[in-house]
Amino acid sequence: MDSKCNLIIDSCCDLPHEVIDREGVYLLKYPYTDSSGEHLDDLYQSVSDHDFYEGMRKGEKPQTAQVPIVAFNEAFDWAYEQGKPTVYLSFSSGLTGTFDTAQIILEQARAAHPDLEIYAVDTKLASIAEALLVYEALRQRERGLSAKELADWAEEAHFFIDEEFMVDDLEALRRGGRIPSSVAYAGSKLDVKPLLTIDDEGKLALTGVARGRKKGIKALVDYYEKRKAEDAFGHNITIGHSDCPKDAERLVELLHKADESAIILESRIGPVIGSHVGPGMLAVAFWGKDSRSTMSVADRIAHKVKGK
Repeated sequence: MDSKCNLIIDSCCDLPHEVIDREGVYLLKYPYTDSSGEHLDDLYQSVSDHDFYEGMRKGEKPQTAQVPIVAFNEAFDWAYEQGKPTVYLSFSSGLTGTFDTAQIILEQARAAHPDLEIYAVDTKLASIAEALLVYEALRQRERGLSAKELADWAEEAHFFIDEEFMVDDLEALRRGGRIPSSVAYAGSKLDVKPLLTIDDEGKLALTGVARGRKKGIKALVDYYEKRKAEDAFGHNITIGHSDCPKDAERLVELLHKADESAIILESRIGPVIGSHVGPGMLAVAFWGKDSRSTMSVADRIAHKVKGK
């Protein structure tokens, strides 16, 4: 079936390149810089994940940046030249200003091409949680959804994606401004493995701590068991790691023990996300319950006021 729309996605989805390398899908590549210069996050087409994280272990402190304006212009020009309605699925605005920049550039593109049909969606997700949404969006596209339908689907779907991840320490997140210094300091003094998630605003939130990686891996599996969707869709899982393949194997093994029907897609955390989490991150993402149903009364009021 010929699809009714095209997709623009970004490299912060951390999907394997072979998954997204298909006709009608455009990859926006986030830039990062290390001691050897500027690079593009191309989903490990030009560098291996082991080499990237080994560099960090040896003292590299890569810096990330927003997608440059010229890259957005090229992506939107591609969408126009393709002559097909397009959906842009963006990395969380709670972690970068890139989506806001994209909106400005998109308005300029629409002014230049009044018949340009692009729907921009802030997924409020990152890394393998974003991967899960993008992976299913690819499937929904192949099933024949129009661009408008796919955009509406994505706006609703992100509320049903749940994720938890473990990092070795919080220093990289602190250095990148993703968490307060006080939280990173407390974590280092307690000598624990922090567990985090992404909230409905697309920002990082601490969910707990584990004493040691073995307990941390078990905590990830427990999180999945407690929060997965009750229907068959809840068996679809993505896991990701930043150069800790043995831990990833153990996580897959425990997930299969907990859920024999689990369908698991494994990925590697890319350089841009990896710059902020460092080596040793391990994550699980899956389809769960509607996150809006677990909000406090105060949060529900806030979302209603914001028109969400």
